[in-house]
Order: sequence, then C-alpha cells, then structure tokens
Amino acid sequence: MPATDFRIALIGYGYAGKTFHAPLINATPGLTLVAVGSSQQASVQADLGDAIDVSADYQAVIQLADIDLVVIASPNDSHAPLAELALQAGKHVVVDKPFALSLEQAQKLTALAQQKQLLLSVFHNRRFDADFIALQQLLASNTLGGIAHLESRFDRFRPEVRQRWREQAGPGAGLWFDLGPHLLDQALVLFGLPKQLQATLKQLRPGATACDWFSVYLDYGHFGVTLGASMLSAAPSPRFTLQCQQGNWQKFGLDVQEDQLKQGLTPLSNGWGQDPRPAMLYHSDNATEMLLAPGCYQQYYSAIAAALRGEGPNPVPAEQACDVMYLLQLAEQSAANGEVIAVSTKL
Repeated sequence: MPATDFRIALIGYGYAGKTFHAPLINATPGLTLVAVGSSQQASVQADLGDAIDVSADYQAVIQLADIDLVVIASPNDSHAPLAELALQAGKHVVVDKPFALSLEQAQKLTALAQQKQLLLSVFHNRRFDADFIALQQLLASNTLGGIAHLESRFDRFRPEVRQRWREQAGPGAGLWFDLGPHLLDQALVLFGLPKQLQATLKQLRPGATACDWFSVYLDYGHFGVTLGASMLSAAPSPRFTLQCQQGNWQKFGLDVQEDQLKQGLTPLSNGWGQDPRPAMLYHSDNATEMLLAPGCYQQYYSAIAAALRGEGPNPVPAEQACDVMYLLQLAEQSAANGEVIAVSTKL
C-alpha cells in the first residue's frame, strides 16, 4: 500500500457495504480498505481477501489507531451513534444515507465534526446517476424554458414483505427513509429548499408494518416537484418526467450502476455507468432521443480522497445532508397530521 494512501474502515457488510462501498473504495486511487466491522468474517475475506482485518466489534474497529476514515454502512438506527464514536476518536467519517434518524442528531454530528476539524460526508451517490446529471445539464441550458413540474420516482415490484430490517417497523426503516433521502437530495441539489411540502406515507402490502408507498409534493411557488415510490409498481413508470413551458423531458429505467455493482462490475469495468436507454425530449410534435453520458459513482470517493488531501471540497457536506433530514422529518409530520407544512430556511 502506498504510504500516501488513506486507510479505511468499513462498518457494516450488508447490502450497502458489500454492494456499494467496498467496490467503490477499492476502485479509488489513494484509498485502501484495511478493516471491516462485520460478523461475517468468512464472507468478507472471501470477497476482499485474507489481509482484511474483520471484527464483529464495531467500536473496536472504529478505534483502530491506524484508520484515517470510517465509512458507516450499518443499519440506519446506528448511523448517528457510530458516526459520533468515530468523530470522537479523531476519524474522518462517511455515513451512508440517511445521515441520521432526526435533524437534531444530524446537527449534533455536524457541529462535532466542525469542532474536531474532521471531514464528515454523507453518501448521496444518486447525485452521480447518469439520468440526474443529464437532467441537471438540461435545466442549466434552459432548452425547454421555465419549469412547471418535475416528477421523480423510484418504483419497484416487491409484493411480498421481506424479513429484513428495512421493511420492518422500527426507527429509520421503511421506504421513505430508504429511498426518500435520494429523491430529496436530488431535488435540493436542483432547486434548494421548497416553500412548503405535503406528504402521504402509506403501508399498502399485506403484512406491511413500515412505509412501502409515498407521495411527497414540494411547493416552490411558481413550480412544484412530486417525489414518489411504490413497492407495488409492476408496470414500467418513468424515473423522471419534467414538464416545462416549451416541452417535456422523460426518462424510463433506473441508473445502471447499482445493477452493475450487484453483477460484480466496478468503475474499472468496460461499459461502466453507460445506460443504453435514452431519455426522450419532446418539443411540440417532435420527439428526440437524448443519449446519456455514463453515470459516475466513482466520483464520490475520488472527491473524498481529494478532500482528505486538502485538494478539493467535500462532495456532500454534512450541512447539505441536514437539509435532507429536515425534509424527511417534515414529511413524516405532514403525513401524520394531514397538513401542508411551511419550510423554514433557517435551521
């Protein structure tokens, strides 16, 4: 390992740790994964090699003396306490989404990182989806004129409730805390905080004990954004539908990078991030295919390495992730009380 590499400890080797973080870290020059907090020692070492230090004692892994950065990919309810432990131990920290369970927790961590002068970042990887990057560029170009409405959806067909913590009742579980952070973060990157919001969160599948359907409307005054997700969407639905004064833009299908990671591909593989399905650009009666540039999840950890070297900004500052936590919380309040809630710009 080069002497200049930053040494990484990954906490949690479930879906997020195994599928996203470990492969992306290993594909990033300047970062070296040396330790994993997991009870699955055989599985971790089969995937990552015998040289990886594996322990089920998360606290011990976090406090290893030679670790520079701790990546937290454990269940949602453990994000805040483990991040606090790592910061108190003098480690830089990356936290998988959601940042925490509440805005209060998120703000406490943000203040602690500032006090300790440590990097604290949240893994909002969907900023690096091919379709989202194309949407950003389209809006910046003003090709379609003023925006009227954006619908952003993550739909799946999983009619059976699975026995996994994400789908069972409990803090940080359910579809809103699982996929809501992605959709909220993208909306905030594009437009900032809305003026008000209204949310409906439901449990629609037989036996469901956590949210498995949501629709959240963000009101920006002269335009709006609808965020939605369902576990009962068997028919194809658009990932994005943008309505503007001079036309529409629409994209079907999810970004390919998650599926590629599940197949064992990495950013070093041929065809990485390349979505073969074009978006469609509609002007009056004309429909034009719009090919997408490849998605680039690798840019997140490349930016983390640069930030640790003092050569670039934090790709997702904790302050931005606090805004996501704020809207996650407000939406739960809106859904519980059936009300439209004003959004404050002063947190």
